[in-house]
Amino acid sequence: MFPRTLRTIPTGLARSMAPRVTLAPISFTRPYHEKVIDHYTNPRNVGSLDKNLPNVGTGLVGAPACGDVMRLQIQVNDATGIIEDVKFKTFGCGSAIASSSYVTELVRGKTLEEASKINNGIIAKELSLPPVKLHCSMLAEDAIKSAIKDYTSKRGKRGPTLGPDAVAL
Repeated sequence: MFPRTLRTIPTGLARSMAPRVTLAPISFTRPYHEKVIDHYTNPRNVGSLDKNLPNVGTGLVGAPACGDVMRLQIQVNDATGIIEDVKFKTFGCGSAIASSSYVTELVRGKTLEEASKINNGIIAKELSLPPVKLHCSMLAEDAIKSAIKDYTSKRGKRGPTLGPDAVAL
């Protein structure tokens, strides 16, 4: 019924009656911070370590809501307790890959205790992640803790490598 009404109005008159609204261009995409872009385009420490080695801990975590999956592996020097090597593989968005890449740089050279204190806030702040991408930094934190847990479970009753209760290897 409405289209017939418009057909009865002369074309020129219909155009002059139309509201004149000028819309400013709106961008609904949120640009990534340059640190995220850097770690996404040039990821550090991508790869795998031999998970069967007794001094390698593997953390595998995922977020079912978004489909991101992270595997982070740490290689610890048994004599010093320091993380000597770290590798990751992540399937997910740019923020997830950047979080994984950044955290590998963060944990290398740290003791297990120092690495276990790294939380998602540190990662999110460094990469300037927006609130909708905070789950990526949470995944990276979970991956670190999972890798440390795997490493310590492999050690079994061998005892700590540092401190007054250290056991000679």
